[in-house]
Amino acid sequence: MENWSEFLAHEETQDYFVALMEKVNHARAIGTVYPPENDMFSCFELCAYDDVKVVILGQDPYHGANQAHGLSFSVKPGIKIPPSLRNIYKELKTDLDIDAPKHGYLVSWAKQGVLMMNTSWSVDEGNAGSHKKFGWAKFTSQVLEQLNNHEKPLVFILWGNHAIDAAKGITNPKHYLLKGVHPSPLAANGGFFGSKPFSKTNEFLVQAGREPIDWKIEEL
Repeated sequence: MENWSEFLAHEETQDYFVALMEKVNHARAIGTVYPPENDMFSCFELCAYDDVKVVILGQDPYHGANQAHGLSFSVKPGIKIPPSLRNIYKELKTDLDIDAPKHGYLVSWAKQGVLMMNTSWSVDEGNAGSHKKFGWAKFTSQVLEQLNNHEKPLVFILWGNHAIDAAKGITNPKHYLLKGVHPSPLAANGGFFGSKPFSKTNEFLVQAGREPIDWKIEEL
């Protein structure tokens, strides 16, 4: 595969994807769906296939107003930082002594090769997991298959059992699967803090001959 545009063009011709989009479009017609339609695949626009170094696999887009914009864990500028991302920032400080910004807009990571994708790519307003059975699992598995076949070594950051299960198809030995506890307040105290995912990621990238990620996020 050359690029994400080629991948999406192929998937759009598949019966499962046509049925999936019919469900998403119907949900948009009768209610509010996040992220907005033009942001749904923004992770691909911000992080080209050839540039991917790290994959952060989330679960569901945020379901509050103006939060989700197509990157897992990230929120739009001006939006309150969600609890899971606050914990990610706490671990970033502990791990690499990087201070948290006052916003939750993670585009600078994406532009360096961090693909932040969810396993479900749309959600009804105020209803977590509402599109889980629309057929997104098939699409996500197709994305992960392309990443598994990536010719360069990648790091897959898998926080929580959902992400770990979703990534079972990542079998290429050149990649590094960094499995850990989810950063949500319900789970983080069970081992997320102190797991050092950012330094471990960069150590692997350097050993693989790739540029490490600058995890510092500048103020907007």
